[in-house]
Amino acid sequence: MRIRIKKVRDDIPTPGYAYKGDSGYDLIAGETTVVRPGETVKIPTGLAFEIAEGYEMTVRPRSGFTSNTKLRVQLGTVDSGYIGEVSVIVDNITEVKRKTLTGKLRDWVAKRRGQYDHAGEILPEGTYVVEKGTRIAQGVIAPVVQARFSPLPKGVELSKTDRGEGGFGSSGVKS
Repeated sequence: MRIRIKKVRDDIPTPGYAYKGDSGYDLIAGETTVVRPGETVKIPTGLAFEIAEGYEMTVRPRSGFTSNTKLRVQLGTVDSGYIGEVSVIVDNITEVKRKTLTGKLRDWVAKRRGQYDHAGEILPEGTYVVEKGTRIAQGVIAPVVQARFSPLPKGVELSKTDRGEGGFGSSGVKS
């Protein structure tokens, strides 16, 4: 399958698969983005995709990005009709800690911890600066199946199953 891409930013590499048989290809940060504790941000990839009708691109987390940080990529869907720049939704799940230091002492501590961003702003502990070019997520192209929905007439029930209406935890998974 051929996917046409538009580079929204000229210096973004063309995506590709790392290994034969991989289902996902890396999506990188198209610009440097600061993600403070508790924040949700959209990180642009610098790419737009032309996906054939009947297919979609799923945006998924990369295991290395997730296991090495407190940043969580949210699952996303890029439908075939969307041709704008793809962004990745990222949450920083670091717990926000209250700061009691003030003034010069706070600045000195922040400088020692490397808590300044590129503009010289002091960043709270647990802030991540996702540098342009960082592999942040992966894209997977998959076929789309569209269902036809058939409302039941009043008084008619759904078919019986072994599970029935058992929802979360019904298979015996306990904490």
